[in-house]
Amino acid sequence: MPSRFQWAIDKVHPNRANGAMTKAYRVAVVGATGLVGGEMIQVLEERGFPVSELLPLASVKSLGSVVHFQDKDVDVQVARPEAFENVDIALFSAGGALSKELAPEAAKRGAIVIDNSSAWRMDPEVPLVVPEVNAKAIAGYKTKNIIANPNCSTIQMVVALAPLHAKAGLNRVTVSTYQAVSGAGREAMDELREQVGLLFRGEDIEPAIFPHPIAFNAIPRIDVPSDDGYTKEEWKMVFETRKIMDLPELAITPTCVRVPVFNGHAESVIAEFDAPISLTEAREALKNGPGLFVQDEIENDVYPTQLEVNGSDATCVGRIRPALGFDNGLAFWCVADNLRKGAASNAVQIAEVLVRDHL
Repeated sequence: MPSRFQWAIDKVHPNRANGAMTKAYRVAVVGATGLVGGEMIQVLEERGFPVSELLPLASVKSLGSVVHFQDKDVDVQVARPEAFENVDIALFSAGGALSKELAPEAAKRGAIVIDNSSAWRMDPEVPLVVPEVNAKAIAGYKTKNIIANPNCSTIQMVVALAPLHAKAGLNRVTVSTYQAVSGAGREAMDELREQVGLLFRGEDIEPAIFPHPIAFNAIPRIDVPSDDGYTKEEWKMVFETRKIMDLPELAITPTCVRVPVFNGHAESVIAEFDAPISLTEAREALKNGPGLFVQDEIENDVYPTQLEVNGSDATCVGRIRPALGFDNGLAFWCVADNLRKGAASNAVQIAEVLVRDHL
């Protein structure tokens, strides 16, 4: 873990720091052999989450695989309803269809589900949580025994926006994302790696995961487009941000772009506020915001980059400046590890608050 992020890591590891959690829990990880599922297992161990037994679950094709946890190899089992008997917490990262099928089965058997897919995010009876922003919403899990983990691009943006909103009142957001291929899975990372080699050898490229070659390219479409010209990924940022921040009328204009980076999402954000906010006030609010790390000395080439945030749980902010042509406007650059803070770490943080405050 990069040492420059250590203070930010400590800020989002309060339970590890103060030893508040004493009881141990039986934890299932659904999608344990996938990119995010593997990160979830690693983060559980790194953060010292109190696991009495880890139950890694996946599809039948992963039967016979093992995962490594706490110096032991643990056999992967098939994800089916019966597997959730006596499970306390189930972390899901296996796609929306499987979550729709299995999350209620797990919840029915007494497990509290923290789901990483989009299946439950906009369900009014399911809390959608980023602990630095709306941890109190976790209390609503009891209705369905399910808590939703937001989209990766939404998470890092609201972590950065929340302390600014508390200071000046958020009015409007325009955001362009630069999203790594890991957000599309392991096969997408393999496609980028393969295409780079093909280009250097002068060979033809036939894209499979993306609609165009991703190597040395930028593709301004993520997920399914709708009739209004926005994609599903972009609408996720709109609706999820409104729900998390409890701002149902917030105006948000997103453009989501896939870029040839293996891991780490970046965002260019323009935020407009109800009240004036100076650069000094903005930097101070961001420096004191939970889970945030400010790198903002452009004259010394100090600003966060996607390569640099790999392995960190911090949301990193730089290029903080006035938004030209906006009343009470602020522009900034925001970067986070999409597999960690954008998925696995946020889910484990939810579990930490859950066991600390509600179980």
